[in-house]
Amino acid sequence: MKAILLIDHGSRRREANDMVHCMANLVQTLAGPGVIVRPAHMELADPTIEQGFASCVEAGATEVVAFPYMLSPGRHSIEDIPAMVGAVATRHPGVSFHVTPAFGVHEKLAELILARAGIERQIGRPTDFDCCWSPDRMEISCGDACRVQQTLPVGA
Repeated sequence: MKAILLIDHGSRRREANDMVHCMANLVQTLAGPGVIVRPAHMELADPTIEQGFASCVEAGATEVVAFPYMLSPGRHSIEDIPAMVGAVATRHPGVSFHVTPAFGVHEKLAELILARAGIERQIGRPTDFDCCWSPDRMEISCGDACRVQQTLPVGA
């Protein structure tokens, strides 16, 4: 069974820590009973990554997808969380795992920003979305959401 482990940084503020629990409950509802969803904090609060991973395994997970619940690909999501999850996973032989990228740039996040600002999305031409969103058009700054990378032929 597949599990999703949502990992945020963790905070000294309970209200901040509660949000990853709320999101885990929402994701669980959307995913349905065939997926295990658990929250975890990188530091400063429980459940820790170790506790969250163990909770996934105890619930029957044979695969854990660790999702850094962070916006940008910073040190925590690129280095710290993968290292921490990897260390914890060694205590659970037979359970596979991988760590996804952080949110990065994504059309759904842009829609959420517009909604929170009270602005309705304007539909552009389909070709308006076949571009790199980076100001310098590096085609790497957007990460996994880069439409140009998604349309490049393999090996390009």
